[in-house]
Amino acid sequence: MSTAFAERARAAIGNHQLHVALDRTTAQLGLRRSAGLESLDRFDDVRTLARRAKMELLGHLGDSLQQFERRLVDNGADVHWADTGDAANQIIVDIARRRGVRRVAKAKSMASEETHLNGALADAGFEVIETDLGEYIVQLAGDRPSHIIAPIIHMTREQVGRLMHDRLNVPYTDDVQVLAGYARERLREEFLRADMGVTGANFGVVETGTICLVTNEGNARMVTTLPRIHVVLMGIEKLVPTMADLDRFLKLLARSATGQKLTAYTALIRGPRRAGDDCGPDEMHVVLLDNGRTKILAGETAEILGCIRCGACLNVCPVYRSIGGHAYGDVYPGPVGAIVTPGLRGLDRHAELPGASTLCAACRDVCPVRLDIPRMLLALRRRAVEETSQPFELRVGIKTFARIATRPRLYRTVTTLARRILRRRATNGWITRAPGLAAAWTQSRDLKAPAEQTFEQQWRARAAARRTR
Repeated sequence: MSTAFAERARAAIGNHQLHVALDRTTAQLGLRRSAGLESLDRFDDVRTLARRAKMELLGHLGDSLQQFERRLVDNGADVHWADTGDAANQIIVDIARRRGVRRVAKAKSMASEETHLNGALADAGFEVIETDLGEYIVQLAGDRPSHIIAPIIHMTREQVGRLMHDRLNVPYTDDVQVLAGYARERLREEFLRADMGVTGANFGVVETGTICLVTNEGNARMVTTLPRIHVVLMGIEKLVPTMADLDRFLKLLARSATGQKLTAYTALIRGPRRAGDDCGPDEMHVVLLDNGRTKILAGETAEILGCIRCGACLNVCPVYRSIGGHAYGDVYPGPVGAIVTPGLRGLDRHAELPGASTLCAACRDVCPVRLDIPRMLLALRRRAVEETSQPFELRVGIKTFARIATRPRLYRTVTTLARRILRRRATNGWITRAPGLAAAWTQSRDLKAPAEQTFEQQWRARAAARRTR
């Protein structure tokens, strides 16, 4: 485990306010998901069909992207290809410069967080405003999102109230309706003043060249219709084959994310404004972002590209619920982030993330597309051991254990001795400081004292007792 990750995790574990915020929201989202799934007939069948469609599409992603591009062009959109995040940012900056843009209004977009688009636009001299409520608060705080669908899950309403009081000079309150009103009042003018609107994309439909956006706030529709230019920044994995497939994914996404049958706003965008349309942009640009996705597609974790970013795996993950999103050190947190981040940024830089899991498989159980997240985490752990430098103590410890564990008589002798030593160090059944290399384990947790007898000894004793009856 890298020192930086360990320090972030340790700080998060000791942050009482963070745990209050996490417990409030993850528990609520989990309950809503369970209730939402009860309203979907043949849920497992819908999941099976959605997974099949997504995995088949990833199997011929290149052909699907070419077809999608043709449909977009037919619909009047301009299509741009970006190999890296920097390339995507430069494409968007160039569009803004050529069109005389001064102000940019953004809807929620994880892809733009991934490429650090806001910073690139600001460095180029453009004013950028986030219009999603959570993202707006993150921007006010100079922070970054800590959850895929709930950007400020790490903040309590009291913290948000103090932030708005300090930054917007409004009366302090922790009433969420009043706080939302403060933001709405300031953002309305931003929609009207913006020259360019930037969004992500939840899905892209290959069959029709349609961009689908799902939100629970009306800001995305304002961003896509009021500015004269609309730019979509979309990961190349976001495709679904047909409108029928989109219907299935929408049913799964809303229920898995927030427990709703359908999000409050589902926008299907086919291109710029046409003759006779009352509203819409004069231009629509779609930037298709790779940024490491083709590298993931070619490896053992290609399945993760089927993720629809519902956030359900975060809400059930005991590690995420203990350390929050910022401890992961990048845009995508939780079980999905532990796979996506090493894939996009490099395993050498994030080798510790696949280990940030108990492998309890709760993430796989709740995933609407049945992604086998534990399998992918184990694959990355193996690669991390093979490709990155491991601590000397760990290497020696594993080799020593392997030699002992493959010699049954020696194993029994050593474990008997270790059990006796540990039991002597226990107080009320718990060990607060383990000896030797195990000391690191008890720096942040207590260790349960081992039983007086091993399972094997108890089994043999019971079997002998049965034979004598």
